Amino acid sequence: MSGREHGSVEPDLAWCHEAVQGVSRTFALTVDVLDEPMASQICLGYLLCRVADTVEDAGHIPPGTQSDVLRTYRRAIDPDEDVDIHRFREEVDEWLPAPADRNDDWAVVAESPTIVATFEELDADVRAAIVPPVVEMVDGMAMFVDRHADEGGLRIGDRAELEQYCYYAAGTVGNLITNLLTRGEVTEERARRLRETAEEFGLLLQLVNVSKDVYDDYTEENNVYLPAEWLADEGVDQEAIIAPENRESSARVVDRTADHARSFLDDAQAYLETMPLSHGNTIEAWSVPYLLAVGTLRELRSRPEDALTEAGVKVSRQEVFAVMSVAGDAGRDSLAELRETIARTPYHRAVEPAD
Repeated sequence: MSGREHGSVEPDLAWCHEAVQGVSRTFALTVDVLDEPMASQICLGYLLCRVADTVEDAGHIPPGTQSDVLRTYRRAIDPDEDVDIHRFREEVDEWLPAPADRNDDWAVVAESPTIVATFEELDADVRAAIVPPVVEMVDGMAMFVDRHADEGGLRIGDRAELEQYCYYAAGTVGNLITNLLTRGEVTEERARRLRETAEEFGLLLQLVNVSKDVYDDYTEENNVYLPAEWLADEGVDQEAIIAPENRESSARVVDRTADHARSFLDDAQAYLETMPLSHGNTIEAWSVPYLLAVGTLRELRSRPEDALTEAGVKVSRQEVFAVMSVAGDAGRDSLAELRETIARTPYHRAVEPAD
């Protein structure tokens, strides 16, 4: 069963690349500046993760059903299990919006058999690098859904739980990238340094998302990732996190969360400075999301209260283009200087205009 037509499912790499463009601006930028074969490997690995992420965030699915569907998906992508991806597709079918009402995320869930069929065409060593982190991610998501089933959405309790959630959501992706990069001729020392900082790279990016997306996470997905413990320090209940009367107090917790994200900047930079340029990998692909995270942290520092409103916090399109432009030419030795500049001011304003 395919999201487009019932019957046999054919691999469709072109569709998978197009799908990434719709579900994640950050990963679309990454995939666009990777070379093959890494571009397709990361594209497919990300889509496997995105299927689970969409199910986990689906507020209209009862928590018990959510975790059951996630565990079926986990078994379907684990080659050691005897569950087929069609079983997952059948279980999730009743929760899919009608075709005309599907956004890009739900289109990816509907097309999960196509994604898996395309993934199965990758070399065995590539599949072996990707599957374990994805399985760990899905296990973690199901665990969190079960843990917070009574609340109907995630309600993170303290810093330890926040880091645990961010590990499953994004630290696992750092491990996936590292698994791909450490195949072949990589020194033991370099592989060790990559593995020591891979999770921190993912944690940085996820904590930035947690900090900037408070309003959307609560209103669209009924999730509150700002720790209850930190909110209690400011006298705010998680259910009143975006209430106008709590704007100033909640903003201090946004700022505290963003400050925690900053604690991972050094390790994330070390990860980028260590990664090998093999298998089609490029520094540009990963420095762009890193530098945009730096820019987002800058914006959060100046206006954390915007994370609690529909306006949200984001870097401008002009800065995105400027960062992409410089990242294409800059090497790993330029990361520290670029980070310092972007932490201070939007990059497109810091660059002298051409004569």
